[in-house]
Amino acid sequence: MSIIEELDWRGLLADCTDREALQQRLMSGPLSLYCGFDPTADSLHVGNLVPLLALRRFQLAGHKPIVLAGGATGSIGDPSGKAAERQLLSAETLQHNIDGVKRQLSALLDFEASANPAILVDNASWWAPVSFLDFLRDIGKHFTVNMMVAKESVRARMEDREAGISYTEFSYMLLQAFDFFHLKQAFGCELQIGGSDQWGNITAGTDLIRKKLGLHAFGLTLPLITNADGSKFGKTVVGAVWLDPHRTSVYRFYQFWVRTEDRDVIRYLKYFTLLTREAIDTMEQEHVQKPEARVAHKALAKAVTHLVHGAASTDEAIRASDILFGGDIEGISEATFNEIAAEVPSIRLNPRRFDSPGLPLVELLAETELCQSKGQARKDVEGGGIYLNNQRLADAQRRITASDFLFNRHLLLRKGKRNYHLCTLEMYPVC
Repeated sequence: MSIIEELDWRGLLADCTDREALQQRLMSGPLSLYCGFDPTADSLHVGNLVPLLALRRFQLAGHKPIVLAGGATGSIGDPSGKAAERQLLSAETLQHNIDGVKRQLSALLDFEASANPAILVDNASWWAPVSFLDFLRDIGKHFTVNMMVAKESVRARMEDREAGISYTEFSYMLLQAFDFFHLKQAFGCELQIGGSDQWGNITAGTDLIRKKLGLHAFGLTLPLITNADGSKFGKTVVGAVWLDPHRTSVYRFYQFWVRTEDRDVIRYLKYFTLLTREAIDTMEQEHVQKPEARVAHKALAKAVTHLVHGAASTDEAIRASDILFGGDIEGISEATFNEIAAEVPSIRLNPRRFDSPGLPLVELLAETELCQSKGQARKDVEGGGIYLNNQRLADAQRRITASDFLFNRHLLLRKGKRNYHLCTLEMYPVC
């Protein structure tokens, strides 16, 4: 497949300024393309993966990707898809955010490729010398207010009498158009990609290039991703899912993907992984035939986590996930174990209760309510249905001591396949 055909098959082609002409241009040789983001946070989130992976797909096809960090435009804020004015960010905050994002981009794009390395640019570098009067004279005269008002991103806000739109955000499409114009001149950039809400901004750039340079440029948009039920993609009960492991742990990142709804999982394999069509088609057949095996879910979670966080972190996240299905706890880090512990019922206990000779196992099982009584606990242990830190117990006379606790603090009890209870020792300050 050509790159355009691949994007189309993956459901990632929302619109294109001239598909046939772009297809021909791509077949004639490598081109430079760019996608921009405004650094509103010091981390990317899962929603950013669609355009960045699109850049990666183009790079794998031999083209030259440019990532534009909006050190200048980020201080204004894009009104596209926003119901209210953005909070303006200081130059210091923007630079901090750009520095944070740089580290994540290297996992998604190849900046060391010999033939077509990705590059990162900051539009603050070319906006700094541009005066307001120069901008009005050289750029503003090429746009009519009628055309700007007709753009969806502007019209939607103007129709909201309460929110409205400031002149600052009204001007944003001109700023983005100038970015495309500059990249065309500086890097020969011929294509801008972005979310479907960027269509007006992107076409403003192609128009400016045509008017000022007499040259042809292309725009291509990707769909804004939603869940099958129409809800916003990338949000959980605790907020956005970030690529920075300090904001969203690798374990929770993996869990976000593995818990994808059945009706979304094949779509997301196409959107968010570099897996081949053959591999995805095979998983789709397996998913239809045996959805309870969750083969597609695990493949999705593994592929995206590996892409963003690397092999070692992915392996630990998989091991951590397996723990709640009876997997081996040996060697798991305390930080990862704490992530798992947050998902099961728990009880806090006085550590003195586990001094020698220890607390009877059957008493602890009854106290956690894994078993209805000490008598039932004995039967469950003797029947092979009780596990301590995922190790089956057989001795109903067993006592629990401090040495049984993981990380000197946690004890994981299980009854049957999925009934867990975490026992955590209360920590007392040293006098």
